[in-house]
Amino acid sequence: MPPSRKRPRAYDPARTRAAVLAQFGHVREAVDGLRAEQLDRPTRLGGWSVRELVAHLGMALTAVHRALERPAPPKPDVQVVEWAFATAASAAAIDDSTRALAAGRPDLGAYLADIDTTLRALLAAHPGGRLLQTAAGALPLDDYLVTRTVELVVHTDDLNAAVPGLDVPLDRQALAAATRLLADALAVKAPGGATEVRVPPYAVVQCVEGPRHTRGTPPNVVETDPLTWIRLATGRLAWTDAVAEAKVSASGERAGLGELLPLLA
Repeated sequence: MPPSRKRPRAYDPARTRAAVLAQFGHVREAVDGLRAEQLDRPTRLGGWSVRELVAHLGMALTAVHRALERPAPPKPDVQVVEWAFATAASAAAIDDSTRALAAGRPDLGAYLADIDTTLRALLAAHPGGRLLQTAAGALPLDDYLVTRTVELVVHTDDLNAAVPGLDVPLDRQALAAATRLLADALAVKAPGGATEVRVPPYAVVQCVEGPRHTRGTPPNVVETDPLTWIRLATGRLAWTDAVAEAKVSASGERAGLGELLPLLA
């Protein structure tokens, strides 16, 4: 997937770090209160139980640990938005690792607490510009942390869907970063200026080939809320269902995004 020609979006490093730690803190607090029968509940993720989902949430952050253990690459070679297109290739390996980890970590609360402690120490020790070799390519640490907001927000939503009444909150900055990265990924996947996609209050992007809009109301407009957008982009919600349920408004002949979604599969 070629990178966008537009200048890449800048993320505030301090806010991103705070968002990752805050969202992980919300997850930890929720997991501490889960009973054994809740941990055994199924999720919407390919046969994973809640226990396996929680283990994967931990893995999403220990990816930072593992990357920092490897030598720094000589230079960055991808933009952060390209991470969105590299996840599918690792799906099978991630599934195997998640199941093995969940089986070997009966005390999930202790597991997550250890991750929180070690992650804070690593972030304090390493500058944001430290390059990491990731599955997507070579990225600065602070850019890679933006991808962790996607993992945390998406899987927090999965956790809430699996355990009725759990209602783990979503950190505002984490939700904002995840929304923006996935909106930018759409603009990379379908470059153009014919359609305006609005996800207030966090993101607006132009995409889809066709006549470029320059003034007034765009002829093709898609608008939705951040969590619905994230569910669409990650395959948790089908485009046709979102439109039918009025979770998305789409006007114009080029406003149908069904063939472009999901972005993460």
